[in-house]
Amino acid sequence: MFSKFDSASRRVLRAAEQECRNHSHYYVGVEHLLVALLDERDADIDAELAADGIDAGEVHAEIRRSLVTGEERAWEGILVTPRLRKIVALAESRAGDRDICPFDLFESLREEGGSLAAQILRQAAVAKNSPTNAEQ
Repeated sequence: MFSKFDSASRRVLRAAEQECRNHSHYYVGVEHLLVALLDERDADIDAELAADGIDAGEVHAEIRRSLVTGEERAWEGILVTPRLRKIVALAESRAGDRDICPFDLFESLREEGGSLAAQILRQAAVAKNSPTNAEQ
């Protein structure tokens, strides 16, 4: 499933897995992925967020607040959610013959659109572009 990831995407995946463990979750989900993408600081993602008027720090804080801590459990491996599998499939399609980069994952997360992470990104864009914020 992750064989077409470039080295930066592999780092993001490892960071997402660690985020999962930090919250005592047994699954890697889209929210873990977004935290990792923001932690790893990809120039293309930063530029896309800036173009949309989104403050990466605010999104990072909001997504972290959404990750509640689960119950302590014995680690038998970490599962990948079906939605994250869908995002990886979208990223593979987007990348074509080249390896998947973090920007592919980010854009696929946004394209899939059904996760809390995608909702937080949409809300951040709307908030930054609302008339009350535009006047400030």
